[in-house]
Amino acid sequence: MAENFSNNIKYIGVDDLDIDLFEGQYKVPEGMSYNSYLILDEKVAVMDTVDARKTSDWLANLKKELGARTPDFLIVQHMEPDHAGSITAFTEQYPNAQIYCTAQAVKMFPQFFDGVDFSGKLNAVKEGDTLALGQHILSFIMAPMIHWPEVMMTYEQSEKVLFAADAFGKFGALSKYDGDWACEARRYYFNIVGKYGVQVQNLLKKAANLDIKTICPLHGPVLTENLEYYIGIYDTWSKYEPENEGVLVAYATFHGGTAEAAKKMAEILKAKGAKKVAIADLNRDDLHEAVEDAFRYNAMVIAAPTYDGNMSPAMHDFLHHLQLKTYQKRRVGIIENGSWAPVSGRIMRAMLEEMKNIEIVDTVVTIKSRMKKTDIASLEQLADAILK
Repeated sequence: MAENFSNNIKYIGVDDLDIDLFEGQYKVPEGMSYNSYLILDEKVAVMDTVDARKTSDWLANLKKELGARTPDFLIVQHMEPDHAGSITAFTEQYPNAQIYCTAQAVKMFPQFFDGVDFSGKLNAVKEGDTLALGQHILSFIMAPMIHWPEVMMTYEQSEKVLFAADAFGKFGALSKYDGDWACEARRYYFNIVGKYGVQVQNLLKKAANLDIKTICPLHGPVLTENLEYYIGIYDTWSKYEPENEGVLVAYATFHGGTAEAAKKMAEILKAKGAKKVAIADLNRDDLHEAVEDAFRYNAMVIAAPTYDGNMSPAMHDFLHHLQLKTYQKRRVGIIENGSWAPVSGRIMRAMLEEMKNIEIVDTVVTIKSRMKKTDIASLEQLADAILK
């Protein structure tokens, strides 16, 4: 596997096949990897720990690769518990190891490790600081808000390796990885990192000045080939540009009337030549996949019934997630439904108007309970406006 890319840099991460929800919210049917790396030189450095769920497995991997040696340094790039959860176990095993992290991370240590004495161990680094292990030299790169404020990345100069923290990560355990990186990397990016496109752009500008041969993320596979593709797609995502031309039709429904109209909308879009039409039932399908597709394509149609003088909760939740992740630069059409006082279209529009650079199509299709033959012309008109 790609994890064995170096004689001196060892993969010591672990797979978690028991987890059902990552961060308590993201479905991970293929599990999750918690990546950690060991650099062996005159001095020995460990790059991040793992979630406390897998501490014992990780320590076993670490001890196997260390042999008779002991770590001199622990590099903490990110304080989130899925990466910092085994720090106390590490320090108990290796009390003489020094910890290197950002100044912001130093402030966070008491928040996560109440009552643990790290005095004399914590070393704050700043942009451009280096740590020599021998032939391997670590350069520290500040990466605030990707996606926490204390994050840094680390560039190893001799082997040209970027330890990328949560950037370039993906959902899924490595033992389940089938070579399809983009799908679960996209869902991971837009739902976890997506709000911070400006910060990712700042990082990419720094990365452009580095000669990178390998990218080591904290989740997902080590990237050793075709790095232009991965960096290029991160550039697209972080600029909020559409990755593909297509339309997401996202709908919520109670008794099937709105679903019928949404499915007819998808059918019309396909007939009119849409390159790709994805459809999401917001009551049943994975919400975070719907968010992923909303960012992937250049256009979207949302359809929801009126509910308690508002819109359906599932649609509200979806649009709220898009707001949180800074959805922008897209064309959106609206289908509303209501049996006596349809107002969901007006309320959906109001939420869209709070987002940046959203072109809302003027044509709003109003369904009264069930789609009629006379509604088809309005759906056709909306499709034309979406595909213009």
